[in-house]
Amino acid sequence: MDNFEHFSKRIKTDQEILNKIGKIDEFKGLWQGSLRLSPQILSRLKQSVLITSSGASTRIEGSKLDDEEVARLLRGLHSQAPVGRDEEEVAGYADLLGRIFDHYKSFTLTEGRILQFHEILLHFSEKDQTHKGKYKSTDNEVVMKNEKGEKILMFKPSPAYLIKKEMDDILFWINAELDKGQLHLVMVMANFIFEFLAIHPFADGNGRLSRALTNLLMLRAGYSYIPYVSMEEIIEERRPEYYLALRATQKNHKTDHEDITPWVTFLLDVLIEQTERARNIMESDQPEKLLSTKQLQIYSFFEHKETLRKGELFDLLGGSVPEVSIRQALSRLITLKLIERIGAGRGIRYKKI
Repeated sequence: MDNFEHFSKRIKTDQEILNKIGKIDEFKGLWQGSLRLSPQILSRLKQSVLITSSGASTRIEGSKLDDEEVARLLRGLHSQAPVGRDEEEVAGYADLLGRIFDHYKSFTLTEGRILQFHEILLHFSEKDQTHKGKYKSTDNEVVMKNEKGEKILMFKPSPAYLIKKEMDDILFWINAELDKGQLHLVMVMANFIFEFLAIHPFADGNGRLSRALTNLLMLRAGYSYIPYVSMEEIIEERRPEYYLALRATQKNHKTDHEDITPWVTFLLDVLIEQTERARNIMESDQPEKLLSTKQLQIYSFFEHKETLRKGELFDLLGGSVPEVSIRQALSRLITLKLIERIGAGRGIRYKKI
């Protein structure tokens, strides 16, 4: 086996995986052939996704900013620099993702490009100035936080001294496979993103950069609906599954039993959900089509009440939805200009526009 054959060998395909890829490709053609949305609507959707994706991608890593706070931050960036870790991370992700959406055709996958992307991602981050745009120089660990805020070790990524070689290897592999065109692009992309996360080449920003790279690779492969429905939001909604899939795949990494099926299955399910949401808005400019099931349920309560408080929504939902989720849903509804906030402090109410 040559140095790169194991990357291809660990990709397993069965009928279920092929069916899921078929659904994604079917919609790819449908979007390109049937799109009737005006440029104005597409521009509005892209701006909304930049807000949603920047908020979601950073919240996956622990940020606390909701979509309304993200929108307010991005609107004011030209006059005021971000303040604090959360704002710095959101501003960096929005900058990088916006560039990918607008210029993906000119972005090839090279070491130099990935280092440049990392520098953009951490451009605003005060504590990351010394290592932005550079591979890590010390070893690190990948941890997740449980509901109690306790850190759980997921895996130990590649040691610092191996980063350059392992990144060179996976970059050589993906570009060779993209040139050959024998493996389906989605499988090639999923394999690359998993390896990138397993290597964890940077001291910080690996998760965020992996999601930005996923957007880039999908766009370069012709999945042109990517900027109009947030993939990051779907991953955030499935965050426990995201970590479980990575953990299940990681445990056999660098063994004779490598198999990335758990990760591929998770990513395909996310991409299928993205196509379903894109399908809902393909022939309509109704912003309600951009809502998740939970957000739509909360929005429906405004049909029967002129104004509502967060506490009233909590009661209407029977206490089944955490207050933080209600706050995030309200923030999304405000961003899409479906409701507005009235008052301040404890007297805040929300009203349908």
